Amino acid sequence: MYTVNRERLIEEFMHMVQINSLSRDERAMADYLTEKLTALGVEVVEDKAGERVGGNAGNLFCTLKGDESKPTILFTCHMDTVAPGLNIKPIRTEDRISSDGTTILGADDKAGVAGILEMVRTLKEQNMKHGTIVLFLTMGEESGLLGSRHADWEHLPKVDMGFAFDSNGPIGHVVTQSPSQERIEVVIHGRLAHAGVNPEAGLNAINVASAVISRMKLGRINERTTANIGTFHGGQATNVVADRVEILAEARSLVLEELAEQVAHMKDVFETTAAEFGTTVEFKHSNMYSNVNFEESAPVIQTAFQAIRSLGFEPKTMASGGGSDANVLNGQGVPTCNLAIGYEKIHTVNEFIRLDDLENAARLLVAVTQAV
Repeated sequence: MYTVNRERLIEEFMHMVQINSLSRDERAMADYLTEKLTALGVEVVEDKAGERVGGNAGNLFCTLKGDESKPTILFTCHMDTVAPGLNIKPIRTEDRISSDGTTILGADDKAGVAGILEMVRTLKEQNMKHGTIVLFLTMGEESGLLGSRHADWEHLPKVDMGFAFDSNGPIGHVVTQSPSQERIEVVIHGRLAHAGVNPEAGLNAINVASAVISRMKLGRINERTTANIGTFHGGQATNVVADRVEILAEARSLVLEELAEQVAHMKDVFETTAAEFGTTVEFKHSNMYSNVNFEESAPVIQTAFQAIRSLGFEPKTMASGGGSDANVLNGQGVPTCNLAIGYEKIHTVNEFIRLDDLENAARLLVAVTQAV
């Protein structure tokens, strides 16, 4: 039975979280991983995704050659972190690692990335047999999956199945459902007028927007579907009747038909309400990523279950309300599920990961390579 080097993994993780890598500023992290993986005999290619979205680094497509008679599997993690994520100071206690309380920790997703490095080292040091392994390390995931959505897919070889190591929850949990998301952009038109001299001549777009939002189904629509008004911009000054409001919104659903119904509802409320006020709106929507919906019998899920059980854990499926790079990979025809790696309170200054979970996530990465 293989083992991972727990202390090396912990030291690697603690070093890695101190590398600044906010979304679109992953250059130092990409260079660090390229150097480490290349030294381990992994082929690394960087794409141009960063250039397309205003970043300073692209995605890394990495290949560790193996037995070609075995399935080719993919692991994906993201290199970026959210704010506040500069100059992170990790604190190790008896059972966990956290930040000093002024920043996030960055276990989302550097726990996964550190696990990947430990997996490669373990496979090589213990001469373990494996198929070809593709590593897809992305930039900009925390900014709307920018890296994967703008990836140069010609760098991706044929892959049989994929595994994202980027979910909260206990080790052994497998995300079998996650939603598709529609981005909604709206402009509401009004008419300019002086708010003190002749307000009657104007039409306040903010009033229209307020009426729209009061009539719209938002928040949790049901257990499968959500919708949200994210940003709201309008107006120039207190003495000017606002002639324009710009709104960014979203809708998500595990069920594509329900997603279409929610978007249609939002469009109808915008247009009907605007017409009542005697004005118009511009309504645009675009799909951000595909949904994930696996039966337990799917090969990728059964492979994950086998790996989880080999470590003595009992697998459990769960649905997620958020998207990940797994959604994009599924849209590219790579059946990819997301596995929980144990980090907690992510995107807050209270984020932490238990040492045992960090180790077991790395062990699970190795176990997946042996389960195919």
